[in-house]
Amino acid sequence: MKKLNVLYLFALATTTSFQAQQNTIEHKESTIKKDNTMNAVQYKKLDVNGIKIAYREAGTDTNPTLVLLHGFPSSSHQYRKVLNQLSNDYHLIAPDYPGFGNSDFPSAENYVYTFDNIATTIDAFLEKKGIASYALMIQDYGAPVGFRIATAHPERVTAIINQNGNAYEEGLGDAWESTRNLWANRNEKTENAMLHAFSLEGLEWQYTHGTRNPENVNPDTWHLDYLRLSRPNAHAVNIDLFYDYQNNLKLYPKWQHYLRENQPPLLIVWGKNDAFFPESGAEAFKKDVKNIDYNIYDTGHFALEEDGDKIIGKIRDFLSKIDL
Repeated sequence: MKKLNVLYLFALATTTSFQAQQNTIEHKESTIKKDNTMNAVQYKKLDVNGIKIAYREAGTDTNPTLVLLHGFPSSSHQYRKVLNQLSNDYHLIAPDYPGFGNSDFPSAENYVYTFDNIATTIDAFLEKKGIASYALMIQDYGAPVGFRIATAHPERVTAIINQNGNAYEEGLGDAWESTRNLWANRNEKTENAMLHAFSLEGLEWQYTHGTRNPENVNPDTWHLDYLRLSRPNAHAVNIDLFYDYQNNLKLYPKWQHYLRENQPPLLIVWGKNDAFFPESGAEAFKKDVKNIDYNIYDTGHFALEEDGDKIIGKIRDFLSKIDL
């Protein structure tokens, strides 16, 4: 009888232990499902003056909004890690510019491809979305788009997160030589010198140059960009933007004045090995902004590719200290 009691107690303990483990697993699965629901990224489109602007949206709109502005040659796809990791606490909006990503690609006859016009379109997009208070994350082309929006609505911008987004002439690196030649004399020769930027090899270089290990960068990134840049007229439109970039330099004093006068909370998360925008571009912001959370990473132009987790952790910490 005693032996039977021992066996019974052992069986009961084993069953109880198994049930506890099952409950723990079910709880974890439930939590994961809940987190995945909260983290779900939606892929939407909004008509803005006859152009469908594609955008990624995550998080609830009752949380503070972070607008993510992409660079060349990418799209909102470059912010996929930010969208997945920050949507529990923030409302995230990442639009594709006209001619980029999944947005409409109107012809140059129907849409003027300048930074003034792109910024006007994205500003109208935010207006139509009803977003009147937001932090900006800028990278590459996101800087001239974002600073135009910020100078037009300084009261709306709660903070700026800057990942290799330039606003100073000393921040233009050696990789601008061909573009400067285009500015000085636009002709067939100087335009053809830009075509390598649209090749698969050239796009791979933009993503992997300056990284600690190219194998850290997902090759889908440059293959997606190559697909979009292979569309009819894509080269011509982007050369128009390369040529127009010189007008951003003329606005640098205006953007610097905005920084001095408004002192937006500024987080620098900069890839120091960027051939387009080296660390000198990050350093220059110290001239105009008093309090900067300044972080330099040993990587290249698209710092989120190699150091995304570190940068996103820094963004979370930075935003948590600001009254958004």
